[in-house]
Order: sequence, then structure tokens, then C-alpha cells
Amino acid sequence: MHPKSNMVLRVRAVYGPLALETQWGIFAARYSEHGLIELLFPSSKRSTFVSLTDVPQPVRSWHVRTSLVIRALLQGRKTDVPEPPLDWSAATAFQRQVWAALRNIPIGEVRTYGDVARAIGQPKGARAVGGACSKNPIPLLVPCHRVIAANGRLGGFQPGQRWKRQLLKVEIQARRRATFGPSGDD
Repeated sequence: MHPKSNMVLRVRAVYGPLALETQWGIFAARYSEHGLIELLFPSSKRSTFVSLTDVPQPVRSWHVRTSLVIRALLQGRKTDVPEPPLDWSAATAFQRQVWAALRNIPIGEVRTYGDVARAIGQPKGARAVGGACSKNPIPLLVPCHRVIAANGRLGGFQPGQRWKRQLLKVEIQARRRATFGPSGDD
């Protein structure tokens, strides 16, 4: 307990950032003792990364899995590798509900903020869904890039619209190849 109040302080260990090298640049991942808590997209800022040997074994294992899953997603495909556990303990109940719904959107498909709101039983909650998407600390694994505005515009994406556009393009092309073959013709 905090010495001057009845407030209980909860402290969690955070490991990282750990580098996650991909064909699109170096992502950074942070973990708690319960799983992945944050995935940061490549940026022009120089980062100092923690060595994989300096983190506990479960975190090393999760990071290897995260790396494999992210590399596959950046190619527009799923992998058989199990995802690491996602630690949403800092999220609100509403955010967790939205993020769980986002994980049900198939690769190469999009939904509107209103579609997601209706899927979680909040038909007037499109703006709130957008707010939850903007707070998503684990983009790609929680695919908020697959959510667009009702008018067909991209809408926001914390890593930037260039990333959102590129991710959707890769996913849609991969889906077409899987459906129609390498040429993409009907």
C-alpha cells in the first residue's frame, strides 16, 4: 500500500525494447511477465535495444514467436506458430472487447468502425471504437489497420497512414493470390 493512502500500487516488470528485424525495418517489442504489451513500428529515431540474453526465458520464447508471427503478417499471411500471450492488463474492459473483435477480422478484409461497434453490441459506439483502436499498443497482432471509416477512407492508425495503406495492400494482394493464383486473375 502507498504509505499516505489506501491506494494499492501495482508494479509490473517490463522487458525491452527487444529488436524485431523485418524486411520493413526494425520493430521494437516490450513484454511483461504476462506477455507482449507493446509493439512499436520502425522509426527514424535511434533506439537502444535490450539483448535477448538479458531477459527471462519465457520472454525470449515469446519474442521468437512474435518475430515469426510479425514477419508472416508483413507478408500478408498467417503462420502456424502460436502467437505470444498478449498482456492487456492496462486496458479498460471496453478496449479489451474492441481489441478481441479486431482479432476476428480476417487477413485481407476490412471492417468499418461501425461494423466493429455492432459486433460488440454497441451499435452507436463507432467513435468509441475508433478511440480504442487509437490506444491499441499491439498493432498487427491486434489488427486495427483493418478498420476503416464508413465513407471508405482509411481513418487513423497510430503508426501512420502510410503504414496502414501498405499493410492493407500487402494483405489484399496476398488474399487475391491465395484465391486466384499467382497472376491474381479471375
